[in-house]
Amino acid sequence: MKKSILILFILTSFLSSAQKTENIIIITTDGFRWQEVFKGLDTAIANDKKFNQGDSTYIYKKYSGQDFKASRQKIMPFFWSEIASKGQIYGNRDLGNKVDVANPYWFSYPGYSEIMTGNVDVNVNSNGYKANPNVNVLEFLNKQPKLKGKTAAFGAWDAFDRILNEERSGFPVISAFDNVGGNKPTQTQKLLNEMRNNSFKPFHEDECLDVFTHYQAMDELKTKKPKVLYIAYGETDEWAHHGDYRSYLDAANQVDKWIQEIWNFVQNDPQYKNKTTLFITVDHGRGDKIKSQWRDHGADIEGASQIWFAAMGPEIAPKGEIKTDSQLYQKQFAQTIAKIMGSNFTTNHPVETEVKEVFEK
Repeated sequence: MKKSILILFILTSFLSSAQKTENIIIITTDGFRWQEVFKGLDTAIANDKKFNQGDSTYIYKKYSGQDFKASRQKIMPFFWSEIASKGQIYGNRDLGNKVDVANPYWFSYPGYSEIMTGNVDVNVNSNGYKANPNVNVLEFLNKQPKLKGKTAAFGAWDAFDRILNEERSGFPVISAFDNVGGNKPTQTQKLLNEMRNNSFKPFHEDECLDVFTHYQAMDELKTKKPKVLYIAYGETDEWAHHGDYRSYLDAANQVDKWIQEIWNFVQNDPQYKNKTTLFITVDHGRGDKIKSQWRDHGADIEGASQIWFAAMGPEIAPKGEIKTDSQLYQKQFAQTIAKIMGSNFTTNHPVETEVKEVFEK
């Protein structure tokens, strides 16, 4: 009898710790600061006529609150309700929880390369850098037997073709004004292509508006049912560079709504429900000590290495906002993504170890 009970206990323990995530959706929102994520509206920026577009009333009405918690909840309501209650959120430096990029450059291409390859290649030192020679975790996952041909990436910025080395990687990377659907687009894909191509282009040909990247990715999610999906939004960075704080906050608020839309879809689809993990982060931070530097980033901008990340899914214990002292790095994300999917990311370059805290119950 005792032996049977012991066997049952061991079996139950094994099943409870078994891999549950079968799909992962990785989301980035370019250059969105940890300050707004954790502290909400920055009144010094909102009050500055150079950055509020002459309408601080709009910003305060939409995003201010009785305290920082109320304000951050207004900017990212889904993030601070669903993810905060069911997932984990890292990067509140005011609580000693530090997350930084490890690369020395503190701008986009090196940051995305670090996220995806788990490696700091100092030769990757320009946003105009050639096709990335480093193997990325999406490419690695796409070669696993159960995931082969079930990986896709969508990015608003045209550099993602190079960052993810689409030609070598072997999975579709739809970036900026790339058409979806190839030579045989569906009616929905034709409409998405036409709307994007005929849209307002505030960032010229380098980057499309996030709305097109989002709906292209959602169409892929609904029709092709990828198991590994990457969506890279860009407007948080673009509006910050323009010094437009209102649009910067609006872009972040819209990304939060889209994350909610994605989650609602996966939790109502048989393939994805309770078998999908979201991993959300950024490529770099921005300035803050000198308030006018909130627009900028790079190695000469203090604080631009400071980032954040969040995760929610079957492998992720519901710890909420992490308040412990620690120092984590962007280069740990690739292996974390692989481990969430039950794999160990190995390739011909070094891969940093995962964020072990994510998996601790």
